[in-house]
Amino acid sequence: MRVSDVIKLLISVSVIVFCTQIGRKLPTLAGLVAVMPLTGLIVLVWLYTDNPDNFNLMNDYTKGALWGILPSILFFLTAFICFRKHLSLWIVLCASFAVWLIAAFIHQWLLHK
Repeated sequence: MRVSDVIKLLISVSVIVFCTQIGRKLPTLAGLVAVMPLTGLIVLVWLYTDNPDNFNLMNDYTKGALWGILPSILFFLTAFICFRKHLSLWIVLCASFAVWLIAAFIHQWLLHK
């Protein structure tokens, strides 16, 4: 593993740990931070540093991310509904990921049509 890959990994893990720490006291703020464009920004920087001036790659990534918001919304909507019904965490996660997976397949099918 290259040093640059280790740095990328450490920064990415730090964002997740940061959200987890915030979530203990301010869960709604942690939710906002977790879904903010910070992850997208990190990926854009990593893609650009690995592929400078490849704007087709950057365009394709941002298009996928933009349309990928819809499956993510469905994931969180499903989780929200399940938690409101007081379902167990594992049922919530399975249901949410199942909905996300179906939406992700549709996402990929539509973008590669």
